[in-house]
Amino acid sequence: MKKLKVFTILTILVLLLAACGGGNETAPADGDKGKTATTDFPNKALELIVPYSAGGGTDTVARSFADLAKNDLGQSFGVVNREGGGGAVGMQNGASAKPDGYSVTMVTVELLTLPHTGLAQFTYEDFKPVALLNEDPAAITVRADAPWNTVEEFIEAAKAKNLKVGNSGTGAIWHLAAAAFEKETGVTLNHIPFEGAAPAVTALLGGHIDAVTVSPGEVISQVEAGELKVLAVMADERVDKLPDVPTLKESGVDLSIGTWRGLAVPKDTPDDIVKVLEDSFGKTAQSEEFQSALEKLNLGYHYENGEGFLNKIKEQDALFGELIPEIGLAPQK
Repeated sequence: MKKLKVFTILTILVLLLAACGGGNETAPADGDKGKTATTDFPNKALELIVPYSAGGGTDTVARSFADLAKNDLGQSFGVVNREGGGGAVGMQNGASAKPDGYSVTMVTVELLTLPHTGLAQFTYEDFKPVALLNEDPAAITVRADAPWNTVEEFIEAAKAKNLKVGNSGTGAIWHLAAAAFEKETGVTLNHIPFEGAAPAVTALLGGHIDAVTVSPGEVISQVEAGELKVLAVMADERVDKLPDVPTLKESGVDLSIGTWRGLAVPKDTPDDIVKVLEDSFGKTAQSEEFQSALEKLNLGYHYENGEGFLNKIKEQDALFGELIPEIGLAPQK
C-alpha cells in the first residue's frame, strides 16, 4: 500500500511539472512562436568568406568590418580568402556553406554579373542578404584639360565621334557601366579594356584615351591634384567627396550603376538567425568607426538592412539581365 501511495505521489508531481513547463526547454513567448531556439547564437567563431585575394579593396573592407563586428557578436569573426574565377569560387563556397549562420559571405556586384555572363552556376537567390555596407558609382572622368566641362558636352562629342573610354576589363563592372551609358544616351563608345582600374587611369593621364568610367575613389587623388575632372557620377545622389559633381539623373539620364559590397548567408539559413546577424551587423555598419574606415579607403558608405539590400539586388539584376545579352557577353544558347 505504501509503495502505491509513493508511486501515486510521484506521478502527480511529474504531471504538475509538465503542466508548468518544468522541463529543460522554455515555452516560447507569443511573439516568438514558430521560431527556432537561437538564444545561444552565436556560441562559436564565425567565418567571413571573401571571394577575392588578401590586400584588395574587398578584403580590406571585410577585415575592417570583421574586426569591429566581433565586439557586438561576442565571438571572433575570421576572414577567409577563397579567390578565383573573378569572385565565382568564393561566392559558390558561400552559397554551398552550411546554413547555420556561422558562414557569412562578402558578396559583390559580381554576384549578379557572373551568372548573366555564364561564368557562375549560382544566382542571388542562393543567398539571403543581410546588410549592404558599401557602394561606389561609376564616374565619367576626363583629363583636366579636356574640352568638355559638362556631361552634356561629353555626350554631344561622343555622338560626333567614337570617344575612347577605358575600363577595368571586358565584362567588368566599369565596362558594363560604360555600356549602360551608351544604351541610355544613344552614343557609341570605343571601349578600351585594361587589367584593372589603375592602368586605365594611367592611360587617361597619358592622353591615350578620352575618359574612364571607374569609381570616384580610384580618381580622387588625381582630381585633387588638378590632373583630372569628373563630369558626372552614375548614382542616385551626389558623392560626398565630389559635392559639386552632378549625377547623371540631374542631366536627364536615368542611370545608376556601380560596384557594391555586402554580407549574405546561404538561402536556407533560418530567419531568426538571420535576424540576429542583421541586428548585429547593422550596429557595426552604422558605427562611426566603420564609416571612418571606409572614408580612409576612399570608398563610399551605403548601409541597407537585408530587405533594402535585396531590393537593390533585384533592381540591378534586372538591369544586367538586359544589358549583358545586348552587348554580346551572355552565353550562346
